[in-house]
Amino acid sequence: MRTAAITGFGGPERVTIESAPNPEPGPAEAVIEVEACSINHHDLWVLQGDHWVGEDDLPYVAGIDVAGTVSSVGSQVEAVAPGDRVLLCPNQTCGSCRYCRDGPESYCEEFRLSHGGLAEYAAVQADRLIPLPETVETTAAAALPTAYMTSFRMLTEANVEPGDTVFVPGATGGVGVASIQLADILGARTIATSTSREKLDRVGALGADRLIESGDPDAIREAVLDTGRVDVTVNHLGGPYSAVGLNVLCRGGRMAICGQTAGPTSTFELGDLFLNQKRIIGSTMGTQTDLERLVTLVADGRLEPEIYQHYPLEDTDQAFADMVDRDAVGKLVVDPST
Repeated sequence: MRTAAITGFGGPERVTIESAPNPEPGPAEAVIEVEACSINHHDLWVLQGDHWVGEDDLPYVAGIDVAGTVSSVGSQVEAVAPGDRVLLCPNQTCGSCRYCRDGPESYCEEFRLSHGGLAEYAAVQADRLIPLPETVETTAAAALPTAYMTSFRMLTEANVEPGDTVFVPGATGGVGVASIQLADILGARTIATSTSREKLDRVGALGADRLIESGDPDAIREAVLDTGRVDVTVNHLGGPYSAVGLNVLCRGGRMAICGQTAGPTSTFELGDLFLNQKRIIGSTMGTQTDLERLVTLVADGRLEPEIYQHYPLEDTDQAFADMVDRDAVGKLVVDPST
């Protein structure tokens, strides 16, 4: 089979098309013929050498957001069969710690993610496969696991309710776009920021209520406060935007943080945090149940994942380049079947 493999750490030029043996399923596994795999900053960090993948692991096939058709199954698999259309929940958990027993599973002490989707076939845990209704295209499904599941869990953890105001700095990335769409479904108002007017107009069409064209944290703070304090901040940027996200919250407001693309540290006032009884919530990915709910939203026509562009497997390097250039609004989806 063909794979889009990382053959060295660095830029998109280190992603090349390689041949590999077709995978065989283990007893509890299924092999998926991959029809769509979206890429994420998680994959980009692997490419840049910022994650746990080392030189000894190369060539390495990334890709965690996988949808396609079951090709074969292992001897112990009963839940899916060859020919089934499925979406992979990429969560890998130990299954025995207190969090796996009591939930949510994303708290698992050994939580990690399944890779290997940037290939024509992928062997995966069969019990992590979610059936796809006929009304859900594989491309739309592949957009869901990382960005939309992460956003859904953040909004859930922050108890977003109808009538709330949700602040989304950097609203034109994958998690940002998902947060705008899902907050709108929940009946909340949203404030979106971006340095690009064109990209802001796109998230406005997706449901954002207030658009702020700026990347300067101080200017963003003032613009948000001019509108009024917010109930929730959905923060996938980290860095200086964390202090802003905390500062603009109302009394009892909540900020959920899932990333640090703008920096790993932030400085904020403790007095503002405890005197105004604000809450900071760490959040990573979500649960398989969350992903199943998202599939239902798509099947019911309530959610249409935003897809920026499709790429054949041979152009996976270009997909990474477009992610680096930060011009995209929505998901970048690779189609290994073309």
